[in-house]
Amino acid sequence: MTAVATATAEGPGRTAATGPGTAPRRAGPLLLGVRHHGPGSARGVRAVLEARRPAAVLIEGPAEADALAALAGEEDMRPPVALLAHAVDDPGRAAFWPMAEFSPEWVALRWALDRGAAVRFVDLPAAHTLAAADPTWDDGEDEVAGGGPRIDPVAELAAAAGYEDAERWWEDVVELRGDGDPAAPFEALAEAMGALREAYGHGGHPRDLVREAHMRLRLRDARKEFGDDVAVVCGAWHVPALARKTTVAADRALLKGLPKVRTETTWVPWTHRRLARRSGYGAGIEAPGWYGHLFTAPDRPVERWMTKVAGLLRAEDHPVSPAHVIEAVRLAETLAALRGRPLPGLDETTDAVRAVLCDGSDVPLDLVRDRLVVGDVLGRVPDTAPAVPLERDLARRRRTLRLKPEAQERTLELDLRKETDGERSRLLHRLRLLGVGWGEPAPGRTGTGTFRETWRLRWEPELHVRVAEAGVWGTTVEAAATAKAEAGARGAATLTDITALAEHCLLAGLADALPVVMRALADRAALDTDVAHLAQALPALARALRYGDVRGTGTEALADVAAGLAERICVGLPPACAGAGADAAAALRERIDDVHQALGLLPEAAGLADRWADVLRRIADHDRVPGLLRGRAARILLDDGRISDDEAAPLMSRALSPGTTPPDAAAWIEGFVGGASGGGLLLVHDERLLALVDSWLASVPAAAFTDVLPLLRRTFSAYEPAVRRTLGELVARGPRSGGQDRPAPGATPGFAAGLDRERADGVLPLLHLILGTEARV
Repeated sequence: MTAVATATAEGPGRTAATGPGTAPRRAGPLLLGVRHHGPGSARGVRAVLEARRPAAVLIEGPAEADALAALAGEEDMRPPVALLAHAVDDPGRAAFWPMAEFSPEWVALRWALDRGAAVRFVDLPAAHTLAAADPTWDDGEDEVAGGGPRIDPVAELAAAAGYEDAERWWEDVVELRGDGDPAAPFEALAEAMGALREAYGHGGHPRDLVREAHMRLRLRDARKEFGDDVAVVCGAWHVPALARKTTVAADRALLKGLPKVRTETTWVPWTHRRLARRSGYGAGIEAPGWYGHLFTAPDRPVERWMTKVAGLLRAEDHPVSPAHVIEAVRLAETLAALRGRPLPGLDETTDAVRAVLCDGSDVPLDLVRDRLVVGDVLGRVPDTAPAVPLERDLARRRRTLRLKPEAQERTLELDLRKETDGERSRLLHRLRLLGVGWGEPAPGRTGTGTFRETWRLRWEPELHVRVAEAGVWGTTVEAAATAKAEAGARGAATLTDITALAEHCLLAGLADALPVVMRALADRAALDTDVAHLAQALPALARALRYGDVRGTGTEALADVAAGLAERICVGLPPACAGAGADAAAALRERIDDVHQALGLLPEAAGLADRWADVLRRIADHDRVPGLLRGRAARILLDDGRISDDEAAPLMSRALSPGTTPPDAAAWIEGFVGGASGGGLLLVHDERLLALVDSWLASVPAAAFTDVLPLLRRTFSAYEPAVRRTLGELVARGPRSGGQDRPAPGATPGFAAGLDRERADGVLPLLHLILGTEARV
């Protein structure tokens, strides 16, 4: 490990350069070994290229990208961006090669385009990469080809230099180094990597040998064309392999027989947030915003960074003054000196921001990390970049509807009565149907049957892959969504799936797909005899009918199917409830609630409403129906005014009679007053029902009490704390008696015999104040 020690021992300002054969200033091509997405490497690459001015620049990247290199020089191209390659026959098999403004590869590409130098991408073609079992070539593998542990070169070099933290070593040696000889780090890293490869064997990714063989072949081709006036920008680990003398036959033998697929390649926008992710297609850069700042700051990076932080915190109403900024800079520099660092790094600036600008709180510090350290920068690519027809249609629709892709999540409120908002809603619903999750419905002012929708929008880079996958369904968003909906209707496994699809078609305005979906829905509904399935399917149809009215979509066929489903539910529900077990009863309770709400949405449903009320009466009166369902049916009838309080009390009294088992009685109570149905307030305002529950609970035998306690706790724990407190006070007080509070004969306990108008009028001024209305004399 002599070379490693030599390369790291002299500190960040005086890196040694003793590498034989790989030094950029010697005869032969420039071999610039970099760390991907490192601003220090990027600055060094730019300085060395400017000094040597090679005729050709070879960059680590898929060979197919040669045809796309010129696009990087267009005005509309703005990093972060990524090269995207996907298999033509399987667009979901894709790989990305991200580049940020501070990526050495991007700097080399732009330098070559600006100076008129030739550009070649020399890595293994994506056609072979995508044919592998893992097209992303996950860097998480622990074993290397031929056995032995896989090493982290940066971690090994950091350990040799006495650092426990590899990232801190890299910052000290490369990112925060002074303005010395720009070629020195490349020379030292080349020798250090050579020593590591010699000490540990290959020690890299199993596919590195194949990739390096292809790079050497491409380098030979470039030298035949340009001589030694060639520069190679690649990962530092590969530099010794490119400098090694091999034969053409040996390299071609490594590439012989590699699997291959037909691919398409293009540029796509990328985000800083995606660069920061270590999984999937991320680049594993913990602080892309900080690295971008180091690369672009012309001087005094710490002072400029603290100014950015202060501006962000001020915009969020945090009291930050110029004195705070000055003190934070001083603290960061002091911490760097105490820790033996050449300049303050991210750790020092973060500690200073927390202590001075955030008053020791991590809450505003998290904001700084999210907005600045990582950032929400979204790149941009020109319209001339290759794209599937579906993506071009989506881009056209986005521009027409003024929907701009953004990396930061934002909320979009839509009023469906407006033409533009209606078109936006249809586009977002069509994309969801295609699996392109740019927008997700969000809770807000959105409600069943309303004319408003709320969406959360965030554009993620991998959505480009989803669009490419969806391109097999059609060349426009509408045509692709229609084709996928029709295919989904033919292959739907359950009635619920088809009803959900019908609802989605109405939301997305897919009129051409509705006939196919409706035929499949009618066929499936005619064959399905499970009442639970029918009840689960009806709410989606009801919502679709209501949304159709708001959006101006024809829904006549849906209305007929929904009415037929409702009739069949009314016929089959009472027998299905009779004798149901505990689990089945809990599921049927949800279905009863869903059907009740759905029937309220169906147009001209008066006849069905009466029929439904009769069904609920049969369930509430049937002794073989579980108590949970009888109690729920009784409560719905009471809330709808189908039975009076005087009729509800006998139902409760019978359900809580000594002839009913305690568990069944507790289940009845749960169905009647449980959950979020407002049952607590019902007991608060009707002391007669409360007294029945209290009397029954007092009469439960001790042996059965432990069986019913969990049910009762589940029922009453859902009440608001104020409701529970009031119920406790009422039970502790007992029935009222004496004085003016004594109820009249036959009156409800706790209530006067008639309306006290004087007391009621006392509430009116407060109501007028709340509602903003004027009191009428």
